[in-house]
Amino acid sequence: MTPTPYHPPTVLVLRALGLGDLLAGVPALRGVRRAFPRHRIVLALPPGLTEPALATGAVDAVFPAEAPGRAVPSLTHWTGPPPHVAIDLHGNGPESRDALASLQPRRLLAHACPDGPPWPADVHERDRWCAFLHAYGIPADPFDLGLPRPGTRSPAPGAVVVHPGAASGSRRWPGERFAAVVRCLRAAGHHVVVTGGPGEEALVRSVAERSGQRAQDVLAGGLPYRELSALVADAALVLSGDTGLAHLAVAHGTRSVTLFGPVSPHLWGPPESPRHLALWKTGPPGDPHGSTPDARLLRIRSGEVAAACLTLLGPVRAPGPQPGPVVAHVH
Repeated sequence: MTPTPYHPPTVLVLRALGLGDLLAGVPALRGVRRAFPRHRIVLALPPGLTEPALATGAVDAVFPAEAPGRAVPSLTHWTGPPPHVAIDLHGNGPESRDALASLQPRRLLAHACPDGPPWPADVHERDRWCAFLHAYGIPADPFDLGLPRPGTRSPAPGAVVVHPGAASGSRRWPGERFAAVVRCLRAAGHHVVVTGGPGEEALVRSVAERSGQRAQDVLAGGLPYRELSALVADAALVLSGDTGLAHLAVAHGTRSVTLFGPVSPHLWGPPESPRHLALWKTGPPGDPHGSTPDARLLRIRSGEVAAACLTLLGPVRAPGPQPGPVVAHVH
């Protein structure tokens, strides 16, 4: 008689957002992993984030789910039996709660459930989801953020990584200011690479041309995740706006300078550490998904960004030959 194969019970977690959202949710995901050691943890999120999701060590499998504009995706293509536990880490509902409830899980954890905790509006994203799990008796440490370094070789070990792009215009600092900072860093003897994701080629090219970057120091079009992760893990510093790359720098313990505009770093920024600086001008919150640069972001000047980078970097230990004459113009 053929034995019946064992299928472990499933925990389905919904967090179908971006890379930064995934990395901010790592402490909560690891809390779920520890709370359900004999379960199969499946994370519903965009398929393009499969590699970073699995790299967290908290997820056994990915269920592809995405919708435009950070909306709640449909889960109707789920083909397995109802999950034993479904956990809404996507938002405060009720749409995300209802998407999970449609799968008829044995147990559903969500802010919008009758037994769910109230939604805290003004807390850091990492703290929010750890507190949510604590309310259900699941411990989670908001500082459990680290990712292992990938085995892939970095395309530019020891470089300063400058990433001028962002998912929305409101979080995109002007390219000419990034270029001014790049010129300043190169003048100080630092090797700089400029990166960009898919669709950001024109921005990356503009920053590179304004700053005199060599072609081999321009990484446009979006690196494969493992290569990007290795680049960040082995970087001297990462300079970016409030993007997924900033969260990746925190996950790898890489020094970073992050520029915030519509959203306070108290809600989405790095943990307090001498390795990370978050630059932000106080003011009322803006639209993190707006199309034009936020007014608070525009109040951050090139000179203070360059100074923050140079402070974290310290002196260049073994300067090599610099490509061509470099003149630093700080606006």
